[in-house]
Amino acid sequence: MPIPSRHRGFLHPIPSEITPRAVYEERRALLRLMAAGAAGATLAAWAGREALAQAQQRPGRLAALPGAASAVAGAVTMEKHTSYQDASTYNNFYEFGTDKADPARNAHTLKPDPWSVEVEGLVKKPGKYAIEDLLRLSAQEERIYRLRCVEGWSMVIPWVGYSLAELIRRVEPLGSAKYVEFVTLADKARMPGVGSRVLDWPYVEGLRLDEALHPLALLAFGMYGEVLPNQNGAPVRLVVPWKYGFKSAKSIVKIRFTEKEPLTAWHKAAPREYGFYSNVNPQVDHPRWSQATERRIGEDGLFAKKRKTLMFNGYEAQVGQLYAGMDLRKFF
Repeated sequence: MPIPSRHRGFLHPIPSEITPRAVYEERRALLRLMAAGAAGATLAAWAGREALAQAQQRPGRLAALPGAASAVAGAVTMEKHTSYQDASTYNNFYEFGTDKADPARNAHTLKPDPWSVEVEGLVKKPGKYAIEDLLRLSAQEERIYRLRCVEGWSMVIPWVGYSLAELIRRVEPLGSAKYVEFVTLADKARMPGVGSRVLDWPYVEGLRLDEALHPLALLAFGMYGEVLPNQNGAPVRLVVPWKYGFKSAKSIVKIRFTEKEPLTAWHKAAPREYGFYSNVNPQVDHPRWSQATERRIGEDGLFAKKRKTLMFNGYEAQVGQLYAGMDLRKFF
């Protein structure tokens, strides 16, 4: 049994220790349970998940956020979309709880309007942008991305937004700016998870400036042609499709340009397990599990086979040059 990392004197749980994973166990694990006579309990748990999904039916359409198909090379895949129900009810958003179903249950307390995002640090044009101003910066585009999360599961989601580079160019980074830091909302009154010690709050993520300028890095305001649901990071989030999902910060309130690499939330909590780059790389195992395969949400039947994980989540042709010459086992 893994020993939890220690952080500031208390036991610090890590994601796999606090997030239920039984539904997505491998076929052999299920067969072992059946052989041990536990099949009834296993199938009951499976049925319970299905009942929860049925109870969380989409409560009417959200406001439309139209977008033309993206012309960015590699941004659109022909793969089958993950269902809206799965994409909006199976989430990591620890500000609303550590269980995958907690965000859908609890995020109704988030108030995405009014909202503003501060841009600060090493830029010529710092300022505060209301969400309406951000929406007007560029024509909205729909990009159908594979987004892989940290525990071996992935989704295919049609996001609506535009390249983060549009905002970056507008604020004119100084020559000394090397990184972009993203700070998310941490409101104890509306986010029950912020009172926990799972992470240091607020949640912070970051990219190297050239990564942030890549056209596939998306500032997203919607998905499936509608505004973002609260549990998916309303009203504005990052989407970096060649990295693990936790790099795509949700409910952003501040974007800061820095010379030094930001100390990001999961890297700060467990540096041996979660590196700053966190690129999807099947050749580099997590210290406690292989990352060579993944489970696509919606293809999780009892005997469904896992997929092979693709380098950079399938975007190697588009982003591989960003890491030319780097030791990707060291810079993981």
